[in-house]
Amino acid sequence: MKKILCLLLLMISFSGFSQKNAVLKHPKNIILLIGDGMGAAQVYAGIVANKGHLNIERSQFIGFHKNQATDDFVTDSGAGATALSIGQKSYNGSIGVDSLKKAQPTILEIAEKNGLATGLLATCSITHATPASFIAHQPSRSMVEEIANDFLKTDVDVFIGGGRKHFTKRKDGRNLIDSLKAKNYQIANTIEEVANVKSGKLAGFLADEEQVKISEGRGEQLLKSTKTALNILKQNKKGFFVMIEGSQIDWGGHANDTQYIINEMIDFDKAIGEAFDFADKDGNTLVIVTADHETGGFSLIDADKEGHIEGKFTTKSHTGVMIPVYAYGVGAEAFSGIYFNNQIFDKMLKAFNFKK
Repeated sequence: MKKILCLLLLMISFSGFSQKNAVLKHPKNIILLIGDGMGAAQVYAGIVANKGHLNIERSQFIGFHKNQATDDFVTDSGAGATALSIGQKSYNGSIGVDSLKKAQPTILEIAEKNGLATGLLATCSITHATPASFIAHQPSRSMVEEIANDFLKTDVDVFIGGGRKHFTKRKDGRNLIDSLKAKNYQIANTIEEVANVKSGKLAGFLADEEQVKISEGRGEQLLKSTKTALNILKQNKKGFFVMIEGSQIDWGGHANDTQYIINEMIDFDKAIGEAFDFADKDGNTLVIVTADHETGGFSLIDADKEGHIEGKFTTKSHTGVMIPVYAYGVGAEAFSGIYFNNQIFDKMLKAFNFKK
C-alpha cells in the first residue's frame, strides 16, 4: 500500500513538473527572413532543382498569411513589409507608416528600445522597400535619400546591402558615410571586409546601387553577411532582432526567369540553414521565414530527375495569393494557421514579451 501511495505521489510530482515546463519560453532572439516575391512555387522550384532538398524543409511549423494592401488586392513590397514591421496594413509604396501616412514604431525600433541588438541584411540596396520598412518612415518607397537619412535616426547595430550611392551621391550634398563613422560604425565595402568585422557597429555597402545576380558572380554574400551579423548581434546579452532578405527572388519573378528564381532561392536557403543552425546551438532563438508577396504567378509545369524545371508565369508583376510562413525554434508554434500579414508583427511582439 505504501509503495502504491509513493508511486502516486511521484506521478503527481512529475505531472506538476511537466505542466510547469509546458509554459512557453520567450525567445531572446528573433531572426526574420524574407524571400521577396517567394511563394510556394518558388520554394518548391528550389527544392526540386537542388536535388530534392532545401534547409527550409527543416521548419517545424507552417502557416499562411493574407497580404492585401489597404488600397489594392495585390500588395507591393512597401505595404507588404510595412505590415510585417509595424503591425498595421498600409497602402502600396508606404515605408513604416500606416494608411494615414503616420509613422509607427517598427519591430526593429521596439527591439532597440528594449535594449536588444538589431540588424538588416539584403541582396539589394539597403534603402529598398523591404529593408527600409523596418528602419525608415516615409510616405513613398521612392524617397531613397530620405530613407538613407533615417538610418542615422536609429542605433541599428549591423546593416549590409547595396545602395552606397544613396548615402554618398546625394542631392543635398551630404556624405552620410561620414555621419555613420561619427556614430562609430565600421564601414565595409566588400564582403571580405564585412567578414573581417567581429564586433561593434557595422555598415556594409556591397554595391553602389544593387548587387549583381548569383549567376553574375555575387557569390555567397548573403550567407557570409548572415554569419557576420549573427556573430556580432549575439554578443548582446539581452538578445537581438535581425531581418534578412533574399531580395532577388522577386526580380526573377518580374523577369519571368525560372532559373533566376531557382538560383536566388537556393542562395536564400543557405541563409535559412545558417539561421536554423544558430537556433539549434543557441536554444533561445525563434526563426521565421516568409515573403512579402508572390511575384510572377509562377507555377511548375514539368521537371526531370536532374532537377531541370519548366516554369510558367501568369504576370510580370505581383499576385495576391496567400504566402507561406515557416517557423523554427522557441515559440514557432504560434505561426501555424492562416492570418493577416500584419499579425506576424503581433506574434513577434508577443514572443519577445514586449509592448508596442
